[in-house]
Amino acid sequence: MNTLEKTTVGEYVAQDFRTAALFSKYKIDFCCKGNKTLGEVCLTKGLDVHQIQSEINVILHSNSSVGIDFKSFSPNLLIDYILETHHEYIQEKTPVLLMYLDKLCKVHGDRHPELFEINNLFKISAIELLNHLQKEEVILFPFIKTMALAIKNNQTIQQPDFRTVDNPIAMLKHDHEAEGDLFAKISELTSNYTPPNDACETYKVTFAMLKEYEQDLHKHIHLENNILFHKAKELEERFSIL
Repeated sequence: MNTLEKTTVGEYVAQDFRTAALFSKYKIDFCCKGNKTLGEVCLTKGLDVHQIQSEINVILHSNSSVGIDFKSFSPNLLIDYILETHHEYIQEKTPVLLMYLDKLCKVHGDRHPELFEINNLFKISAIELLNHLQKEEVILFPFIKTMALAIKNNQTIQQPDFRTVDNPIAMLKHDHEAEGDLFAKISELTSNYTPPNDACETYKVTFAMLKEYEQDLHKHIHLENNILFHKAKELEERFSIL
């Protein structure tokens, strides 16, 4: 097995986010389960690792724009980006989707009973996700910024109640995986967000919004699991905690 096969899918996406589209095409989870190597994933899914490696190489050596290099962001800048881009997105879109899904159940539920399960899964996801954002905003993110400031000013800080960042990170990663599982079920129930032939405009808009919501969530989780959490651990290793 060569180096490419040993690289995790999360590392590929952290290196070049354009690979995310390739992994999505093959239904490879690069965010919640991004710690698996390409070789492991291909073996599990029965995919040709050499073919996918070839496609990855084409992307990595392409001259087209890579886009934003999130790995180059400072921890503080990355946190601010996640808050302003992804946390605000969730806060804005979640109540709209809850309203639309309730409406679809009332109008189309008799002909499409799967809508009730989709609605229920999204409600579970929404509750858990909003609680998850609070954990990030109240517990981990402020401590990361505290560590960054302490390093800048050559200071020490008190050990937090959670003792090490590994503990909240493990909790948050567990939440991420649970969200990924919920949306995998929603995607399956919606036939990958394909509205039925008798769908009205609200039906089509709702499914399009659900698809966009999942895509945003994947990028959100990727930025945390594969980049920010690593930066948090590196910060913790750089200074003394009293």
